[in-house]
Amino acid sequence: MSDLIIYHGSVSVIERPKYGKGKPYNDYGLGFYCTESLDLAKEWAVGSDHDGYANKYALDMTDLKLLDLSDKNFTVLHWIALLLQNRVFTLKSDIAKLGKEYLISHFALPIADFDVIKGYRADDSYFAYAESFLNNTISVRRLSEALRLGNLREQIVLISKKAFENIEFLGYDSADSATYYPLRKERNDKARLEFLSNRRGNFTADDLYLNDIIRGVKADDPRLQ
Repeated sequence: MSDLIIYHGSVSVIERPKYGKGKPYNDYGLGFYCTESLDLAKEWAVGSDHDGYANKYALDMTDLKLLDLSDKNFTVLHWIALLLQNRVFTLKSDIAKLGKEYLISHFALPIADFDVIKGYRADDSYFAYAESFLNNTISVRRLSEALRLGNLREQIVLISKKAFENIEFLGYDSADSATYYPLRKERNDKARLEFLSNRRGNFTADDLYLNDIIRGVKADDPRLQ
């Protein structure tokens, strides 16, 4: 794989991302979170009361190890397990607490072996999907459909020192709040409506809920594909 063009939305121009900086409680832990979409980076950069910047980079993927969560070898439960290791969830029952332990034990991935992670971003309403699954109110199927069909996009996350050494700053685009905050809000509002609709969807005999999974479902179970 050659250079990958990526963007990072921020309130600042960041010419040299620093390894080891940032918030450790993001989706995949400490890292530099980017996207391949310029427009999405602009949405992430702004708030209701401030403008921002979409910083542009070339990431040389030569000799970098990529963990692509969309690979057929992984399931949505691998994604959930990563979130559980980094994000803070409201777990309302003993099943949810047992489920957290089970998913981390059986679906956690060795991210320290990789330089870059590519996967879904648990943004706003999409985090609500994950939390509802952990509280046993939606099935794996509905969670997977929401992530696959929703206009969520994927994020590219640099997690190793080597990855930070392979990034080159190419400039930036300004992002104005008046344009991009309404788009961000519209995306989230649409996701929330999809969430409510999906949660009321029809039950099927093959649906797996968290209480089913903790009885011994493993990553190679065909019902997870």
